[in-house]
Amino acid sequence: MSMINRIALRSARSAMGMTLRQAPIGLRYLSTPVDPKQKANSIIDALPGNSLLSKTGVLATSAAAAIYGISNGLFIIHDETILLITFTTFAGLVAKFVAPLYTEWADGEVKKVSDILNQSRTNHIEAVNKRIEAVSELKNVVSTTEDLFALSKETAQYEADSFVLKQKLAVAHEAKSVLDSWVRFEQQQRQLEQEQLAKEVIEKVNKEIENPKFQDKVLAESLSEIEKLFAKK
Repeated sequence: MSMINRIALRSARSAMGMTLRQAPIGLRYLSTPVDPKQKANSIIDALPGNSLLSKTGVLATSAAAAIYGISNGLFIIHDETILLITFTTFAGLVAKFVAPLYTEWADGEVKKVSDILNQSRTNHIEAVNKRIEAVSELKNVVSTTEDLFALSKETAQYEADSFVLKQKLAVAHEAKSVLDSWVRFEQQQRQLEQEQLAKEVIEKVNKEIENPKFQDKVLAESLSEIEKLFAKK
């Protein structure tokens, strides 16, 4: 029985040694080198106890108990045990080296998706704000339309008044031209009448002057005036 245990123990140690030797090769590219002193300190810190002496005692007691149990047949190592130890060791290595890398990768992917979602949300918020601003610019469209309509009515009224004034001005110009033509006609008629009257008066005077009786009368009056003048002197 002790021979079988020794053979199984050697097989377990060789399998564990191969596992421990092969695992860093497979994980060399996935992890950074660890300082041996730091690694030893981490192992010591993982042991139960408050002081270095108590932790060393726990480690020595555990090793002695394991050796005693294996040598006395308390712990029987067979294929299932070796497989369990190998799987446990592999799972521990994976949990120690691969899990942080997977966690880091998963955190990166989550952060990437979160950044994409946050950027999408930011873009959506900006688009909504721009739309709100564009719509808010049109909130006074009714009052603006009413003001423009009132302005158009006022402009139309001014145009109508201007048209009426233009028509009145045209009528006034036409009336003035007609009145001016009548004034010119009246002036021409008066001038013709005055010329005709003067001509008639001149002709009448000339006829009177040519009359012998009138000439004798004028001559007698002239002599009488001359005599009066001499009489005064």
